Amino acid sequence: MQLNPQPRMGILVGGGPAPGINGVIHSATIEAINHGIEVIGIMDGFQHLMEGKLVTTPLTINSVSRIHQEGGSILRTSRANPAKSPESLRKVACALAEAGISLLVGIGGDDTAYSLHRVQQCSCDDMGLTVRTAHVPKTIDNDLPLPEGIPTFGFETAREVGSKIVMTFMEDALTSQNWFLVVTMGRKAGHLALGIGKSSGATLTIIPEEWRGRPIRLQEVVDILVTSILRRLADGKRYGVALIAEGVLEYLAPEDREYLVDIGERDPHGNVPLHDLNFSDILKRWAVEDLKKLGVKIGLRDKELGYELRCAPPIAYDVDYTRSLGEAAADFLINGGSGATISLQGNQVVPIPTDTIVNPVNGRIDVRMVNVDSFTYRSAYKFMIRLKPENGSDPMLLARLALLTNLSVDEFRRRYGYLIGIAERPAFDLRGQRSVAASGA
Repeated sequence: MQLNPQPRMGILVGGGPAPGINGVIHSATIEAINHGIEVIGIMDGFQHLMEGKLVTTPLTINSVSRIHQEGGSILRTSRANPAKSPESLRKVACALAEAGISLLVGIGGDDTAYSLHRVQQCSCDDMGLTVRTAHVPKTIDNDLPLPEGIPTFGFETAREVGSKIVMTFMEDALTSQNWFLVVTMGRKAGHLALGIGKSSGATLTIIPEEWRGRPIRLQEVVDILVTSILRRLADGKRYGVALIAEGVLEYLAPEDREYLVDIGERDPHGNVPLHDLNFSDILKRWAVEDLKKLGVKIGLRDKELGYELRCAPPIAYDVDYTRSLGEAAADFLINGGSGATISLQGNQVVPIPTDTIVNPVNGRIDVRMVNVDSFTYRSAYKFMIRLKPENGSDPMLLARLALLTNLSVDEFRRRYGYLIGIAERPAFDLRGQRSVAASGA
């Protein structure tokens, strides 16, 4: 498609905030203007466009010159989903066409990438104009399908800020002789929890990838926490910090999901609103109940960690990274590109065609999960204090753990041995707890 005599480029932001958004807006704007292209900031993602409206703010070199150092988004953001209906897509396309916006930079996660993919496939019959799109991958979850080892922007800042917060929890745990159970953001994958856990030296980190696709039972998560607490007690330590990725909720067995979540209530992209569920409190209450039954007294405190990270000022890594990504996205569009996620690989710009990462079965973009066979994960796991498979051959350790409870060694093995492969996996009732008949207690 030929550019208009005076082409316009729009920039919008979708999904949750992440440190570095303004860096992309900053450099994309400057690069486009330096090529003679007018830049329009589109407010609130696709929200107004889906109604056929264009709520904008002009972007100039002066107005964006220093914003790359700021957290948040000067264009705000929303989770509005134009792909939910053909009519919504048409309204978006026509609103952009009417404004003469033929180039569109979208900053967001997997949902935004898919929305852009659908928008660039749509045209406005009244205006005869199609929009070329570029997606800049943004999420603190680090779960977009980029090549392994390449982070999404915002992740490194979130990990840095989150690690410092968890370090204060660890100091508090030591000082007050308590445990903290901290649920970290990460809608589906465990990258953020694992990154914070390893960087801060947390006692253990639980991520959904540990189950390798097997449905997760909530009681099993609680059993991991309880046995980790017992391991620390066996070493004379009554304190610790456990991180749990909120993505565990996404992979719960259907029985447990029914118990915990009204799965009929979803956001515009079909995701369960995990932020409405106090997962850390649920884990704490179940763990306290189990410890009490075992005759173990320990102080547990629960925290949710996520919103503190999303709008933090970006660290130097993300400032540098996002300024490069924004410039690359603008150049990609200016040079005739469309329908791709912009990545930096080997210090070179590599556009990844969106149609190559869209799942042909469900039409969605699959997220990148933690590779639990990688050295990075194995190294993190090695540092964790928890019951591990190699402990199955250490009868003295199991005896020491049993002595901390009101269970015999055989009862302890029957109850928790399934975690390390030395006992049969117990039956769980519909509430997700271990059935009395199979508990061995």
